[in-house]
Amino acid sequence: MTDGTVAEGGAETALCAESVLESVVVHAVGAVCARRARCVLPPRPPSAPGAAVRVRVEGLPIALYDHSLRGRVVSGPPGLRVTDVRVARTAAPRRDDGLPRLRLDLEEAEARRDGLRERRDRLAAEVAEVAALRAVPPQPRRGDPPRWAPVESLLALANFVDGRLALLHERLRAVEDELRGAEHDVDVLVHRLEAASSALPAARAGESAAAVLTLDRAGDVPPHAEGRDERDLAEVELEVGYHVPGATWSPVYQLRLDGTGAGSGGTLVLRACVAQRTGEDWTGVRLGLSTADLLRRTDVPRLRSLRIGRRQEEPSSRGWREPPPGLEELFAGYDAAVAPGPRLPRARPEGRPRGAVGAGAAGAPLPASPAPPPLPRAGAAAHGPERGFSGYGAPAAPAAAAPAPLLPASPGAPPPAGAVFPSPQLPPQPPSQPPGPSGDLLDYSGLTLAGPDEPGHRGRLRPAPAGQGAVVAEYRRRAESVARLERPSHAVDVRRAAGSFHHRYDTAAPVDVAADGAWHTVPVCEVPMETVPEYVCVPSVDQTVYGTVLLTNASRHALLAGPADVTVDGDFVLTAPLPTLAPGERRRVGIGAVESVRVARRTHLRESAAGLRGGTTVLDHTVEVELANRLAHRVTVEVRERVPVSTDKDVRIEEHRAEPPWTAPGEPLDDQDGGDGHVRGARIWRVELEPGRTTVLRGGYEVRIPAGKALVGGNRRD
Repeated sequence: MTDGTVAEGGAETALCAESVLESVVVHAVGAVCARRARCVLPPRPPSAPGAAVRVRVEGLPIALYDHSLRGRVVSGPPGLRVTDVRVARTAAPRRDDGLPRLRLDLEEAEARRDGLRERRDRLAAEVAEVAALRAVPPQPRRGDPPRWAPVESLLALANFVDGRLALLHERLRAVEDELRGAEHDVDVLVHRLEAASSALPAARAGESAAAVLTLDRAGDVPPHAEGRDERDLAEVELEVGYHVPGATWSPVYQLRLDGTGAGSGGTLVLRACVAQRTGEDWTGVRLGLSTADLLRRTDVPRLRSLRIGRRQEEPSSRGWREPPPGLEELFAGYDAAVAPGPRLPRARPEGRPRGAVGAGAAGAPLPASPAPPPLPRAGAAAHGPERGFSGYGAPAAPAAAAPAPLLPASPGAPPPAGAVFPSPQLPPQPPSQPPGPSGDLLDYSGLTLAGPDEPGHRGRLRPAPAGQGAVVAEYRRRAESVARLERPSHAVDVRRAAGSFHHRYDTAAPVDVAADGAWHTVPVCEVPMETVPEYVCVPSVDQTVYGTVLLTNASRHALLAGPADVTVDGDFVLTAPLPTLAPGERRRVGIGAVESVRVARRTHLRESAAGLRGGTTVLDHTVEVELANRLAHRVTVEVRERVPVSTDKDVRIEEHRAEPPWTAPGEPLDDQDGGDGHVRGARIWRVELEPGRTTVLRGGYEVRIPAGKALVGGNRRD
């Protein structure tokens, strides 16, 4: 609870209240946050018992969408309600004690790096100057005898240059080594600052956002009513909700199996990978995970009527109107009360000769010589008073007046009084369309009302200043970078996995998620599931037994597709993709190969002739599958075989009686690759094996081929 400094102005009272982030609902794109704030309303002045109160709730992120801001009164005096809520963004310089230590270290490292760069440049320039030292002999005059070369001076100069260059190069190498270390330190600090939470103040100029709520106290109960104290009536708890970009999530699971082969020995835990860069850390918040898309259009479609006849242009709703007439007169009292500022020098009208003084100048007024008016604008004849120009803004001459003389041909002669320029031949203008607003003026939430100190704009709506919009756009661009994060293996986008339904999953306990733009795994809940372990083998393709788990969703809500970490008796086995499961749906999930269950397949083929005069070839196939259980518990093994299917009516397939009997699948086989799962001629054995037992499965079929036909590749092809 915060008792801010109260400043009364007129019938309004403004106070500031700190807020605490209470709950967050993360959607497919973005999040909806709810903040709670407590404050104490000031006593109502006797002169204005129904005065409004403005409360400023601090702590909101910069990147929030203005149109999504909502406010309500959670608890307070009866009749108190929120009548208006707006976003207020401010910027102020931060002191050193308001910046994180990481930012201060970065500034120190950058200052050290810049100093070393400057020192390196000075040493490099000095090396270039010393290396350029050369002995320059004087130019001989005509008739002078040859002069002896000063060898000792030349050697002394060379020794000085060599020694100085060696010293400078040594210093330059040392500075370059220090500079490389300083640049490395700066890069490390920059990387750490970028990876840190976006809620940390990383710049000297601190931008902040707040929600300004207007509370209407017209229905307040009088003080001391019903035996309650006035201070108790003034305590108010407010809730502010808003939508922010820069948040996303993906479901992940943990499937825990006990490995004993029991029917109910398994637990499925729903977790969520959450990434956010909204500009505020979520600490101890109630987190919700939703599959809905906040940016999806929800407006009602407009049904257009069908008419037969001549086409007519449909009137378009403009959504705006022109400013009312006499708008400037509303500010007459303000202009009279505010002291006028220094007058700017008035621009000389076009055509006035230099040195002419108007009637408002000091001294006696001088007659102004007539001057030609400017050329008329294109289409000026359609605007009434702009048909002709005479003097300086005076009304045009009537059409019945005598035509004014044209300008003389001589350029030096002064124009006569009342002379006008001939109108040039301009192309005809298209018919004028009704004025329409730009796209910025139709964004009602982004419009601001110009004040009385802005001539030409005051009293009119206009888009928000470009500087503030650019800052907010930059914050939103940084926040939306989380959408480009690489998702975990086997992860599926929540909107694609949810399909046509929307669900929300709430965490069982408050969680913490930092605004660093990285993935954070948070526990959500334990999902009631029915797990039945089974083993599947297709010996005709691969003589390897694979472990599977039949999962039945026993909860009241659907489960999204995502990766599941499978553990057996606490040991991690693999990460398997879990499909989307509706309530009550049953699917199979593979958990890898099992070496303790062995399978061996043997086939026998016998060819004979049958029918009249042996005109039919009979191919008798016998299949034997041997299973061995080396586990310490009973297992259920599903062995899949396939009987050939003929597309020729003359070729017949006859099955032998299998021991134990096999069955055709009553439902499509599980296909993790996204196929339909229907396999023609599929047969399934379901066998339960006790620990250490071995069994043999037998089955077969006959292929009867009439004379004159044969199998592709030969009759002995298996």
